[in-house]
Amino acid sequence: MAPAMARSAPPETYSADRPAQASPEPLVRPKVAYVMGAGRSGSTILGITLGNCDGVIYAGEMDKWLRCSGDPPLGGEERERFWREVRERVDVDPELTGKVARCLEASSAPFRARFWGKQRHLRGPYRRFAGELYRTIAQVGHARQIVDTSHFPRRARELQHVEGIDLYLLFLVRDPQSIVASWDRDDVVEPRFTPLQTNAYMWLTYLISLFVFLRHPRKRRLLVRHEDFVANPEGVVRDILDRMESSAPLPDFEELRTGVAFQGNRVAREQVVSLNGSAPRPPRFSLLTAVLQLPWKLVFSLLGPVAGASARRQAR
Repeated sequence: MAPAMARSAPPETYSADRPAQASPEPLVRPKVAYVMGAGRSGSTILGITLGNCDGVIYAGEMDKWLRCSGDPPLGGEERERFWREVRERVDVDPELTGKVARCLEASSAPFRARFWGKQRHLRGPYRRFAGELYRTIAQVGHARQIVDTSHFPRRARELQHVEGIDLYLLFLVRDPQSIVASWDRDDVVEPRFTPLQTNAYMWLTYLISLFVFLRHPRKRRLLVRHEDFVANPEGVVRDILDRMESSAPLPDFEELRTGVAFQGNRVAREQVVSLNGSAPRPPRFSLLTAVLQLPWKLVFSLLGPVAGASARRQAR
């Protein structure tokens, strides 16, 4: 993905721009911006950008927290310090440790009968833990808004029932040709999917995401187009902040600190990245993808509200 470029910078603590706290802040009711949709849609750079706004912390992919026992895979002194403090303050039900929570998150889990009973049993502890985790992140990070880029729409559905947080849904979509090309790369550690597999994955993800998105209050949801974000980050970010009732000024898009994200793609391993606004190389065209994703092109054209839509209309 072209818009993010790494730049070197001196180390900085996660609280460097916030006043030192002599004692822990009381637990707050955080606003959680949950980014859902297909993987490889640009969620990491979107999360990093939002995390550079005052009062916002980019937590990364929080679905990995239980699986990793709260130990961030990305490493780094400041990141490890932050998440160690979070670990020390949250109580984890032993039944939730490891990969067991996947039965409540993975889009394919409803098709596996062996998970049905486990889902009902774990739903209560899972929701209680999620609420406590977000409130603790807000407390440790001295933030009012949290960005979670876990992707899974079924996780979003569970979060809709979590007490003690205000949930905002960001349904992130991207040119399907780019998503298919990204999943077919052989220079990353993640699994490689064929175009047919990726299209099936997108269909399932989008179906569940659409259901969750439309059931969420309109004032707390936004459709975010990755291409709009790259072309007009000011307008898209401003709309997201306004939706979350944040008056924070826009960040410096040329110098975005990656912060302490628990997990994300390789961009999050850098200290500083920038949105350079350059157009990525067009992916190889797939007729199969064009045909299979045509219905979703129509669906997304009808969904709303759309982040950055007002700026796009003014540009016309």
